[in-house]
Amino acid sequence: MNSAVERATEYIWQRYSEPMSLNDIARAAILSRFHFSRTFRDATGVSPGRYLSAVRIHEAKRLLLTTPMNITDIAYLVGFNSLGSFSNHFTDSVGVAPGRFRSISANGGFALPAPRPGSPSTHGTVRDLVIMPDGYLDVRVYLGAFDTPIVQRQPGSAVIVESSPGEPCPYRLPWVPDGTWFIHAVAVADSADPEPWTRRTVLVGTGGRVRVRAGEATRARIIMRPRRPGDLPTLLALPDLEATPGLQAQPSLASSSVPAPRRPVSPTVHQ
Repeated sequence: MNSAVERATEYIWQRYSEPMSLNDIARAAILSRFHFSRTFRDATGVSPGRYLSAVRIHEAKRLLLTTPMNITDIAYLVGFNSLGSFSNHFTDSVGVAPGRFRSISANGGFALPAPRPGSPSTHGTVRDLVIMPDGYLDVRVYLGAFDTPIVQRQPGSAVIVESSPGEPCPYRLPWVPDGTWFIHAVAVADSADPEPWTRRTVLVGTGGRVRVRAGEATRARIIMRPRRPGDLPTLLALPDLEATPGLQAQPSLASSSVPAPRRPVSPTVHQ
């Protein structure tokens, strides 16, 4: 990510609660409006406005889980002009309404979605390996096929795989509808470093944009890495990704065969 885009994303994260125009963000990046928009999209995969909206929803998730504030106050605090607009954006991005997100988080957790209905003649498969970086312990990795560069909305297919240090982990996303999809992965890992402040890290990875054809298997290798400050936030309410100590790496499982997890990943880190 170049320095202009870094300046822009830093500006958005710092001032997301304020009224903000494309001109404001372009000035922060020290670029002309036209050149900035193209540069920003090339670097992040989305427009500046869409990035700003994602940051606002992400921060709303954090406030819903970490404060007793009511939903209306949260909507205005993160930069929305109306409760209705906020609720619509939140529900579309996270997968559930704000109040339900808070309730489910407090009383259980989120499960993997069931495969979308359809016949084998309209679905394909995405498979390959997940490559973990060195220095992390056993980890559960959430993988999904999304219709956007942002991890948001219900995916076309999703699985959780369990990976051990230093071992490539095979995955298989079944029942992906025919079409173009972004393959994304998210994990919350413990560092092998014994110092306590280094332990919790959000790892992300992408297989990029792939064309899935019915009845065929498409390959998309995913290389995981620690999340960077300017990365797009994770908006979808994810299942529990807490790893079990001493787990063995397993092949990926179809969505319907993964046990319902207990709690979502906390968004207190900028995912």
